[in-house]
Amino acid sequence: MPNAAQVQDRNELFKEMFEAKQREFLRTLVTGEVMEEHRLAPCGQHSEPLDRLLLYFNRRPLAERYAILTVEPFRAYRVVALSGQRGVPPKAVDEKTYASHTDAQHAIFLRNVQALLES
Repeated sequence: MPNAAQVQDRNELFKEMFEAKQREFLRTLVTGEVMEEHRLAPCGQHSEPLDRLLLYFNRRPLAERYAILTVEPFRAYRVVALSGQRGVPPKAVDEKTYASHTDAQHAIFLRNVQALLES
């Protein structure tokens, strides 16, 4: 009978294998059409490929996510990386500011896609 450590190791191994297969599949969904669809409408109803990508990005741990910081309401936004720890403020990922909330959302999407393609 396996002990608790062996079961935990198997669970972690299976989880890593599942995540790798999922990332492999999601990479095939990244197309020019999906990128343009998100650029035109980052919120609302999307095609199945874009929905799958967004669900994957939103399911990741907080420490691997980005957020939008409002510098000036309705005029200037920045992308920040969340720390994933309570009480630790987010960090700016660059100095770029975006004129609209939707532009900032698309910038986050592009960062997530880049990380997916590089993994």
